[in-house]
Amino acid sequence: MSQFPDDGNGDMLQAMQDAGLDLNAALHLDFYLVFANQQKAEMALTALTTLDQPGEVELNFNDLEQWELIVTLHMVPEHAAITAKEAELDKFAKKFGGHNDGWGVMQHQEGDDDFDDEHDCDDDCDHHHH
Repeated sequence: MSQFPDDGNGDMLQAMQDAGLDLNAALHLDFYLVFANQQKAEMALTALTTLDQPGEVELNFNDLEQWELIVTLHMVPEHAAITAKEAELDKFAKKFGGHNDGWGVMQHQEGDDDFDDEHDCDDDCDHHHH
């Protein structure tokens, strides 16, 4: 029986806990925003940078031929906080014709070398979708 809600975020948190990550400590979480249009993705990147949000933002062209903004935030992985951040980022991305596409955990957290990256984005991409 999972201690997390029975949804995608709950499943992801359970997998992280099962892998031995300390979910009471702040981790670097990657939130993925995808855009079909490069110009709009770059506008979103500029807007995010202007907002002076904490964390890092990176723009990639992913294997699915979408422009992907990766917003990395250092936060405690709490279900409610992650769900709220996803909703906030989805609302933001929609202004630029994009949407939130889940989140993942960097492979190497401080003090942890064993957790495999949840986000490979290859043909078997299993990063968390709603």
